[in-house]
Amino acid sequence: MKFLRLIYQNLWRNKLRSLLTSAGTMVLVFVVTLVWSILGFLANATTEKPANIKAIVSERWRIPSMMPYAYAASLKEGAATEPEHVKPTDNMTWTFYGGSLDPKKRTFENIVFAFCLEPKKLLTMMDGLDELPPDSSERKSLEVAVAKLEKNRQGILLGQQRAETLKKKVGDRFIIHSFNYKEIDLEVEVLGILPTRRYDQSAAMNIDYLLGAIDSYKQKHNGKAHDMAAKTMNLVWLRVPDTKSFTQVAAQIEASPQYAMPAVKVQTASAGISTFLEAYADLLWGMRWLLAPAILVTLAIVIANAISISVRERQTEFAVLKVLGFRPGQIMVLVLGEALLIGIVSGIVSAGGSWFVVNQLAGGIPFPIAFFPKFMIPADAWWWGLAVGGGTAFLGSFIPSWTACRVKVSEVFARVG
Repeated sequence: MKFLRLIYQNLWRNKLRSLLTSAGTMVLVFVVTLVWSILGFLANATTEKPANIKAIVSERWRIPSMMPYAYAASLKEGAATEPEHVKPTDNMTWTFYGGSLDPKKRTFENIVFAFCLEPKKLLTMMDGLDELPPDSSERKSLEVAVAKLEKNRQGILLGQQRAETLKKKVGDRFIIHSFNYKEIDLEVEVLGILPTRRYDQSAAMNIDYLLGAIDSYKQKHNGKAHDMAAKTMNLVWLRVPDTKSFTQVAAQIEASPQYAMPAVKVQTASAGISTFLEAYADLLWGMRWLLAPAILVTLAIVIANAISISVRERQTEFAVLKVLGFRPGQIMVLVLGEALLIGIVSGIVSAGGSWFVVNQLAGGIPFPIAFFPKFMIPADAWWWGLAVGGGTAFLGSFIPSWTACRVKVSEVFARVG
């Protein structure tokens, strides 16, 4: 205990240097925590699952995928036509609808991007929403909003931040002037707010409303179909129990003659996400192999410099400690302890503070990639802070502490004399 008090007192003798070293450590640990949170989430999202697998059906040769909605009914069943065929346990279709509140001026503040789908699928198939605890207030509020959306097909559910940006609240009505479905402008009523931060900038609409509007377009234009009439389904999501079932369902769909024009492909959700992430491959590679290591090296250098300066200033002190009976190993532990105390405490405070501020106050890291507009910091960040702070402190202070324990009493006092 006395040894710990001595370490603390030594650090506090030069408050400015200790505080600056601590601040530098906290900033670098914060950046590492953000980088690892993003990389960890994406790694988990692209890792193949052995059970409860989600599969994505999309157009084979075109990006973005645009399939006729006539495919929906059979794709939901996994193209099962024989008794021995495997059917998915659940399904969901996605149609992307985008527009702005101002027909002439499109800005970030007035655009809306919506997933058009069957409302009930928000509860069972939408990532993040399907995992809400059954007894949670978020789940219950979502169930109420979904029930309203099923009854009122002109409704819309907005993400929290999108609602704030648009300055809209539940009960407000407005017209969305579409930019991907020309002349299909939809008047909607806000029925609720999507509960998770993942969909803060998104919205959800009833697919029947969009399909009905496209049918009405044909009636109003002397039987001429809308240009997008045969391209109203972007993705189909299927849930299967295991890898064997996925392989069977994928084979059924890709072998079916129903999906010839256009042809479709089936892949697991993790593989599909990996495909979307290919556009960010260089950025993610740089974050993983350049940015994160560079920060760790910088952190070790910062601590090494601070401890080295301290050791040079305290040559006489270490000599006196040896005269008083301190062994070289004890002096080495003393110097290492000072670095470890700064590194570990600063690392834990920084990582824990990052977790609280980002998750509880900011609602996630705004770093849009593919379908992921925000990233949360996992609870693992607490031990990341301990490991990064402590590890870099140890590596950065090992040589200075070794130098300190090898101080020769005769040489030090000869210089003093």
